[in-house]
Amino acid sequence: MAYEQKTKQNEQSVMSFIEEVDHSKKREDAYRLLDIFTETTGYEAKMWGSSIIGFGSYHYKYKTGHEGDAPLVGFSPRKAKISLYFATGDPEREELLEKFGKHKSGKACVYINKVEDIDEEVLKKLILQSVTFLQRMYPVE
Repeated sequence: MAYEQKTKQNEQSVMSFIEEVDHSKKREDAYRLLDIFTETTGYEAKMWGSSIIGFGSYHYKYKTGHEGDAPLVGFSPRKAKISLYFATGDPEREELLEKFGKHKSGKACVYINKVEDIDEEVLKKLILQSVTFLQRMYPVE
């Protein structure tokens, strides 16, 4: 049975999604992140699934045969925290996170409460590092 990828890029409006964010401060932060990610990547924001705002995309294929598409980087203004999606597996990511500011990191996500808790210059470096790393790992054929 083929695996059906749940989180796919779609045509849902990024602006409408941000406008539906309940908390006004989180909505402001989402617009700030939208600007930073757009300027830094040069990619247009696209919705992935129902709640992830992604930039660029890459096609991955694992040794198991599992493959799919994912955004190079992205974020999601969730109720509890804002999730930031960066590539994993690059040691440079950990070095940058040490200088990032107040955050928690999971396997693929970095969680922040608000944009003012973090260093925006380090955020830009994390975005660029992630994009470069993934484009090196998964070159466009």
